[in-house]
Amino acid sequence: MAEIEQAVKRKASFLQYLGADKLRLYSGIVLMVFLASHLLNHALGLISLDAMEAGRTVFLSVWRSDPGTALFMVALILHVALVFIKLVMQRSVRHIPKKEMLQILMGLAIPPLLILHVIGTRVAHEIYGVHDSYAFVLFSLWIAAPIQALVQSFALVFAWVHGCLGLHFWLRLKPWYSQALPYLYTVALALPILALSGFINGANEVEDLYADAAWRDAFFASLNLPDNLVSWAYTTRDIGLRGMLVALVILGLSRVFWVIHFKRKKLITVSYPDGSTVAAPPGSTLLEISNLGNIPHASVCGGRGRCSTCRVKVLEGAESLTPPSDREIAVLNRVGATAGTRLACQLKPENDLTVVPLLPSKSTPQQAFGQPGYLQGQEREIAILFADLRSFTKFSEQKLPYDVVFVINQYFRHMGEAIEASGGHLDKFIGDGVMALFGLEDTPEVASRRALEAARAMSAELEKMNHNLKSDLPSPLKIGIGVHIGQVIVGKMGYGAATSVTAIGDAVNTASRLEALNKEFGSQLIFSKQIAEKSGQEFPDLEHKEVMIRGRDEPLTVYILENAQHLGSKETV
Repeated sequence: MAEIEQAVKRKASFLQYLGADKLRLYSGIVLMVFLASHLLNHALGLISLDAMEAGRTVFLSVWRSDPGTALFMVALILHVALVFIKLVMQRSVRHIPKKEMLQILMGLAIPPLLILHVIGTRVAHEIYGVHDSYAFVLFSLWIAAPIQALVQSFALVFAWVHGCLGLHFWLRLKPWYSQALPYLYTVALALPILALSGFINGANEVEDLYADAAWRDAFFASLNLPDNLVSWAYTTRDIGLRGMLVALVILGLSRVFWVIHFKRKKLITVSYPDGSTVAAPPGSTLLEISNLGNIPHASVCGGRGRCSTCRVKVLEGAESLTPPSDREIAVLNRVGATAGTRLACQLKPENDLTVVPLLPSKSTPQQAFGQPGYLQGQEREIAILFADLRSFTKFSEQKLPYDVVFVINQYFRHMGEAIEASGGHLDKFIGDGVMALFGLEDTPEVASRRALEAARAMSAELEKMNHNLKSDLPSPLKIGIGVHIGQVIVGKMGYGAATSVTAIGDAVNTASRLEALNKEFGSQLIFSKQIAEKSGQEFPDLEHKEVMIRGRDEPLTVYILENAQHLGSKETV
């Protein structure tokens, strides 16, 4: 048993070196191109049998040429061999997602369904020189052995769905895929329907022609059929089916081997944040262990090491882990993962472990793409802007709900556009207040200048809004804005749909207090001395004072403007 295990490990290392997943993917793409062109050829039957034969001439010029034959055979052998080895090495099949299990079962059904068709066409052509025209194929399936028409229809559907699922599992990680999906789905659904319709239409035409004795004689004379073709085809099919049965037995024995292998291993324990623990044999991937214990764990790519959504933070036991492979490192670098992060589908713990999954179990493909490092939590020096409408509660009490919602949405739109146009990140709307962050991807100096520019732009937008809505407002809306800069913790925080990029820290509280001070001074904008210094601008004629901020021990020097639009104008210098 130990020798078998070592052999499997050596084979796995060899396949990883070759890039087995990529070879399986690329070979599958070649087979899908072959199948799609074959279905298009079938669809020409909706026109006529002659159209099918014309399309077949083009099809054969590609796929029966020496390069086309070599490409197809290499792709077929590689794909079948790599899939078979992957299934043999699959440690557990109990928690394979339903879609992937459907793909696997359909893939296993394709060879026995197609073997007689392949023998009667390509193999018979190569060995006996049989002219396997469309008329011959349709006669064989529709007239000579009608049951085979049903068998080949199932084979067509199974092969197409198997391939489409494989492409879906690959493409769902592409940023453009969600937008292209409706169009690709339409093509994927229409092509087999057109192919089956063309097949039936062509078969009916052959059936009509077959009633003509002269056509029938000419047809058989053109096929170059040997006398023993039928018996040879079925004998060859039986040999192939026996080989497939042996392969299935090997797959079954591999399941027995892994069960025995797991039972002989000393179990390890993996602990999760909610207090759950799962005991599993060492050598299983962390993702398999999570599935074994019914622990919800994200894995958009199905554990193929492509998407990074299964990544975890290792809290305890990291010292006993083997270093990540080049493949795992590449994926982690792509998403800007921090130290101690590993991919659950690639990590195979040999000792007890404590981990925290970093993404929700229902993560989307978009979360697999590279994202800024600050989304996972970073300490950064950024500028924070708070703004709040004055006396809006009194206004809302005097207006109908519809009018209140209309005005507040106009306000949010104008303020949001001003902030985003100035390069800020709109954090959240709080009642009739706004919070914005500057410097998530900029230097503190640039962030300070952009925050001040946003304040000036917000004041201008409010004036524009007051002008546009003067007939709906009893009096012009007024706003208070506070801006400060400092070290804060930035990251994606929240739960479910309420998750967003935000910041927490003393600087955030200070910016909020500055906004509130506008009420005391009757001003529109108050910003701290730190913002002024970081921005590289001077404000010698601007009113400034030292104020005490709740929560701070030292006074803070602030600049005060009655109208933020005057910021940077001659009135402030």
